[in-house]
Amino acid sequence: MSKKIKPNAPQVTGYSVTFGLLMTVLFSAAAAYLGLKVGQVFEAAIPIAILAVGVSSALGRKDSLGENVIIQSIGACSGVIVAGAIFTLPAIYILGLDVSFTHMFLSSLLGGVLGILFLIPFRKYFVKEMDGQYPFPEATATTQVLVNGDGGGKGAKTLALAGLIGGLYDFAIATFGAWAETLSTTFIGIGHAIADKAKVVLKLNTGAAVLGLGYIIGFKYSLIICLGSLLVWLIIIPGFNLLFGGQVLDFMGSGIAQTVGQMSADEIFRTYARHIGIGGIATAGIFGIIKNAGVIKSAIGLAGKEFSKKGGAAEAVDESDRDIKMKTVVTGIVIALLAVFAFFAFGGVVENIWQAIVGLLIVTIISFLFTTVAANAIAIVGSNPVSGMTIMTLIITALVLVATGLKGNAGMVAAMIIGGVVCTALSMAGGFITDLKIGYNLGTTPAKQEAWKFLGTLVAAATVGGVMLVLNKTYGFVGEGALVAPQANAMAAVIQPMMNNGSAPWLLYGIGAAIATLLTVCKVPALAFCLGMFIPLDLNLPLLVGGAISWYVSTRSKDEAVNSARQEKGTLIASGFIAGGALMGVVSAILKFAGVDWFLSGWNSVAAGHLASGAEMIAVVPFLLLIVYMVRASLSKK
Repeated sequence: MSKKIKPNAPQVTGYSVTFGLLMTVLFSAAAAYLGLKVGQVFEAAIPIAILAVGVSSALGRKDSLGENVIIQSIGACSGVIVAGAIFTLPAIYILGLDVSFTHMFLSSLLGGVLGILFLIPFRKYFVKEMDGQYPFPEATATTQVLVNGDGGGKGAKTLALAGLIGGLYDFAIATFGAWAETLSTTFIGIGHAIADKAKVVLKLNTGAAVLGLGYIIGFKYSLIICLGSLLVWLIIIPGFNLLFGGQVLDFMGSGIAQTVGQMSADEIFRTYARHIGIGGIATAGIFGIIKNAGVIKSAIGLAGKEFSKKGGAAEAVDESDRDIKMKTVVTGIVIALLAVFAFFAFGGVVENIWQAIVGLLIVTIISFLFTTVAANAIAIVGSNPVSGMTIMTLIITALVLVATGLKGNAGMVAAMIIGGVVCTALSMAGGFITDLKIGYNLGTTPAKQEAWKFLGTLVAAATVGGVMLVLNKTYGFVGEGALVAPQANAMAAVIQPMMNNGSAPWLLYGIGAAIATLLTVCKVPALAFCLGMFIPLDLNLPLLVGGAISWYVSTRSKDEAVNSARQEKGTLIASGFIAGGALMGVVSAILKFAGVDWFLSGWNSVAAGHLASGAEMIAVVPFLLLIVYMVRASLSKK
């Protein structure tokens, strides 16, 4: 990845801004639909990078690398704004209440703006000072796409072939169901019995994109993440069943009627164990904030230093390291926070000025402090635990609002909108650090990325608000044929009892906090481990497989140069898997939106007297073939 943008090469042009905004609209609509339909928000950065490179080549634009970075950076606003909005705001509809377009638009816009502004002071630390310390899987993959697609990168053929294989592989799963996306131990008799009686089950996602992600994350972090998952699925979930199998445990007062023993392992995970992961993430985040106190102090000190300057010659700063001036950032934060206060106080969100002040304080403190947590998570695993942090925000918000006298339906709407602002801010902070890392890798001017990100946020917020309004009227979020919106349903399940004299699962959060504290004392990366506890097992096990492949191909030779070359080729292949999977995910989403159904339902159905479908029984074969291809292609580098 030694290729850089040429000096004086175009970056911000009419072409790059227009194309970037077009991508923002298209991918915001597609991501919102898919996220609400199946609960998966695809990352838009890589598909947009592929399209940018392809169109630039077709139009014969020379030295287009800088323009393509800006296109990707603006367009990537779509995925992060969508995640922030659809994880929270549909919960208002689910609760039988109403939310206006203005509420959805302003919640997304103000959250996105705060996410950008809060992250800028930390850019140099994460992308420059910590360069090489974090894997940045998505940024690495996107950089490979931009470099090798831009007219003759050495690995262009390798990237294209891997992208084709990974894309067709994941397309066959998502669109046709040619083989199962998830392989579970329940597909054999003994595995089914153990899952039923002891609640012990292992699951593996067979997708190419997730395997590629694990390769780039590497063996160390993927192992830590996976150990967190295994603690939950092999010890905590079976432990709950063993200790409380005959009891009904309702920590939140939400009306649970099943005993623990009557629940499946997945239900125990969603109802109890995942909250332990949330407590762990929150605590690990607090420890991370304490650890990064010097960085936070430095960022605040830099702002103060700029304000204290009185004229004089400006210091010369290299274009590839120039941010928006800190004075502008601080002024922007003040204006944005005043706008948040006005939105809460006069936009029908809360009932009085005091509650608006409380909401503002919640947004300011959590968004600013947890910006570093979101950036850390993206840098390590490429996945932002924004839904977990938002659940914690909702609980804090509910407790405080109830204390100020705001509860019931009005309290639920207020908490969800406040949570939506925080969720979008953290989602933006995590996503934007990826863009800035890509820019750092290629020599883009950060200030240009930062400035135009605001316009992308505005367009994405308007698009998402409109799409959610249309989808609610077309499909709805409750009843038969409604959109699934799993994250929003989880948020609704948390907030409803809190606003109606219920409680939060403090015991579970406390267990997670204790685990994170012990890990920190033992100098184990607590955030990575607790991310594993929160993210479903089937998405973590393939990370370990990918990380193991990375270790294997980079240690087979006694010549370090050969090992390094093989590792780099493997990174290209992994990037191709991620890019192809992401792009074909968009194609599958478009087909679903158009009502095209090619899914082999019979092949994916479990016949009477059988434990698994045909798709499940053969799933291991194509997955093993994919692993063999990845290993052999990487080792072919002499």
